[in-house]
Amino acid sequence: MMETGPTMGPTAPAPGGTATACHAPRSRSCPRAEGGLSAPRRPLWGSALALFCLLLLPAACSPATSSSPGIKGRVTQRALEYGRHFGLELLRSQLQKEHELNLQGSYRPPFLGEIQYSVPRIHIQELQMNDSSVGFAEDVGVRLAVRGARIQLSANWSAQLGTFQDSGVVQLHVADLAVAVLLGLSVDEGGRPAVWAAGCDARGTHLHLEFHRGQSWLYNLLVPLFQRTLRQQLNKQLCVELEKSISRMEASLKRMRVSPQLDPFAAIDLSLLGRPDITAEHGDVSLKGEFFGVGRRWQSPFSPKPVGLPEAHEPMVLLALTEFVANSAAFVYFTAGALRRNISGKALPRRFPIQLRTKSLGSFSPQLQELFPDLPMELQLSARRQPLLSCHPDALHGTLYGSAEAFVVLPNATRAPVFLLDIDANVTGKPTISGNRLGGTVRLTSLSVAQVTSQVGPLQVKKLENVLKFGLWLFGVPWANKRLRSGVPLPTPRGLSLVHPRLSLHEGFMLLATDLQYEP
Repeated sequence: MMETGPTMGPTAPAPGGTATACHAPRSRSCPRAEGGLSAPRRPLWGSALALFCLLLLPAACSPATSSSPGIKGRVTQRALEYGRHFGLELLRSQLQKEHELNLQGSYRPPFLGEIQYSVPRIHIQELQMNDSSVGFAEDVGVRLAVRGARIQLSANWSAQLGTFQDSGVVQLHVADLAVAVLLGLSVDEGGRPAVWAAGCDARGTHLHLEFHRGQSWLYNLLVPLFQRTLRQQLNKQLCVELEKSISRMEASLKRMRVSPQLDPFAAIDLSLLGRPDITAEHGDVSLKGEFFGVGRRWQSPFSPKPVGLPEAHEPMVLLALTEFVANSAAFVYFTAGALRRNISGKALPRRFPIQLRTKSLGSFSPQLQELFPDLPMELQLSARRQPLLSCHPDALHGTLYGSAEAFVVLPNATRAPVFLLDIDANVTGKPTISGNRLGGTVRLTSLSVAQVTSQVGPLQVKKLENVLKFGLWLFGVPWANKRLRSGVPLPTPRGLSLVHPRLSLHEGFMLLATDLQYEP
């Protein structure tokens, strides 16, 4: 039997219409399923897009705050359109199974008395959602509208009329089903992304109901009398299931670690800085992006500068990594004393113009060879100041402030200090990206060597500087570029790949623009 219900109002179901959940801190209308989903200006409580946004949530939460982020990203409408397919598949897999309903009630048809009925659970057998749309809901989150959907389900039922009891199976087919859901995106007090149910509206206007087994012939005659009530309950249950999914997602997000430890020296703060900033065109993400010490948090001398992302509709995702992130990392590792390394003669190529033996370095200090004839040497390299990085449209510019203390390894395995040098270098680099691997090239632009102390008389510093430049140009830089070109894998979620990624340098930040491909 077929029946078309009347149009539903925005906040309460009309007879035969929708059961709509709508709770908000401030009074607003719930989204309407007919004609698509209109986003409210302020948060509404209802049901949401939890399943659809599972893949997109981290990139759709972006704080609007006065504090500038170290990392800023943007998800465009194109990404939402791509993710719509996977979101609907997740929605279908969530709904197309058995659900606890525990529907109980009573109905008093004419001349028969009161009928008590119970429907403990339902099983959705078919769910088709071919006409759908997705978009950003300004200042709220993400909206999804499905129109003209079809759903077929079956359920066990039991009924009692006086002392007479009966049970059987009912099959229900709903056509022209419209569902509009809205997922609110926010941030909790710990800087984790948070989701909330901003609205849900579900209505099926064409419904066919048929009973089997028991006294089904009687109940089928009564279908027109209670079909409207059942349709209301079904529409309400669709939103209830979505609300449960959002609650599970919210619980999972509360367990998310936003400050993972990277190694024994450093961790990184990836917390959100404030509430999401969702516009009609895109959703941004702003992360603190600051490194800090493990066990002790030193006050960083750096602060991030504002980042303005370009207006671009083509790529799915834009990600800006500021120079603040790199400089905060350098500060933490320098302060923790991690920028130190001992170099022995085995670490240098055989053809390097300077070898770590007194015979080789004696050409820059005659007294060294006289006092320690042909003995092995070691260098203790360390940063005397933290390295600095700046990003400019032409290249990444880095300044290294190092010291090199030379020791002679005596026959009894003890070490004798012989001289201390300050070695400063300026380098430039250009990052590259291929697939999911980040690489680059580096170039040495200047090098200076200065003597600090010497126990073996004055050193020929200028000569040493020139030979060291030649050795780095001939061996050091090519060695570094060979390894940089191979790149390192980017930390991307499982199953997610970058498609046609592009890197560009800007004043103060590096920008990655890319499309995405997801394979479960």
